Amino acid sequence: MIAVTGGAGFIGSCIVKRLNEMNMEHILVVDNIGHTAKWKNICGKRFLDYMHKDSFIQWLNTPEGIQQVDVIIHMGACSATTESDFDYLAENNYRYTQKLWQWCTENRKRLIYASSAATYGDGKMGFLDNVEGIGNLLPLNGYGYSKQLFDLWSLRQEYKPKQFAGLKFFNVYGPNEYHKGSMASVIFHSYAQVRDKGEIRLFKSYRKDFGHGEQKRDFVYVKDILNVIGFLLENENVNGIYNVGSGKARSFNDLAGSIFSAMGCKPGIEYVDMPEGLIDKYQYFTEADISKLRSAGYRKEFTSLEDGCADYVQNYLMKDYKHY
Repeated sequence: MIAVTGGAGFIGSCIVKRLNEMNMEHILVVDNIGHTAKWKNICGKRFLDYMHKDSFIQWLNTPEGIQQVDVIIHMGACSATTESDFDYLAENNYRYTQKLWQWCTENRKRLIYASSAATYGDGKMGFLDNVEGIGNLLPLNGYGYSKQLFDLWSLRQEYKPKQFAGLKFFNVYGPNEYHKGSMASVIFHSYAQVRDKGEIRLFKSYRKDFGHGEQKRDFVYVKDILNVIGFLLENENVNGIYNVGSGKARSFNDLAGSIFSAMGCKPGIEYVDMPEGLIDKYQYFTEADISKLRSAGYRKEFTSLEDGCADYVQNYLMKDYKHY
C-alpha cells in the first residue's frame, strides 16, 4: 500500500490521480479535510480508504499498518507562508514528519516527503541542494524554517528509511489548487483577474536591478512534480534531498503574457504597491539548480511556462475549474 498524506490537497490529490494512471489503487489517503472543499479533489479517484492525519500515526503502529504500508508519500503540511504560530508549524511540519521517518526506519519502509524552496530564504546563499550548505540557509518565514529544521534533522540521523527523498518544491502551479485561497499560485489568481477585470495586477519592484514585473520565479507545473514522484517510486535506490523546479527562472511579466495568450486576451498589466510587511521578505529571484536530480538519473524535460499555462488555463481553469 502507498499512503499519501495531504492526499486531498493540491499536490497530494494529483499524486493519487497519477498513481491511478500507473494502475495503482492500493492507496490510503491521509488528510485533514474538515470543513474545506478539499474532498472535491479526491472525487472520482480510486483508493482503498481515507484516514484523518491525527489517527494515521497510531494506526501505522498496529500490525495492520506495519503489514500493509510499503511507501509513505508525505505531502501533508501547513504550507501557509503567512502562518505566525511557529509552535503549530513545528508540531505539524517538523514533529509529524519525524514520526513518519522513525516509523519508516524501524520498519524498513520508503519515505518520499515534501521539503520546500522556502528554505532558501532570499536566495543570497544560492539554490544548491548540496547537504553541506543547508545549515547556512536563512528562511524568511516560519513555514520555510519548519521545513529546514526537518531537512537538518534528517541529515543527522544514523539510521534511515529504506528509501528517503526530500523534495524542495519551487513555485508549483496547476489543477486541484482551487481550495488554497490566498496561498494558490499567481497563475490561478491572475487567471481570475483577467476573467473578471481584463487585466493582471503585479507588484512593483523596489530594487533598481529589477524592473516592475521583472521579479523572477522558478514556476514548475504540478504534472512535472508527478513525473519526479513516479521516477522515485521506480528507483528506490535514489536517496537524498533534491530541488524540484523547472531549472529556469521566468519573470512575472512572462507569466502574465502566457496567461493572456492562453486566454486569447489583449494584454493589460497594472503594477501595484507591495504591502509594507512584505517588502523586506520578498524574493526577487528563485531558480532551482536541478543538476543533482539529473545526476540521480531523472531525464524528463520540464514543461515550459507557456505550455504549462496553456494546459492549466485551457483544460482546467476555463472548464469550470476542472480537477485533475
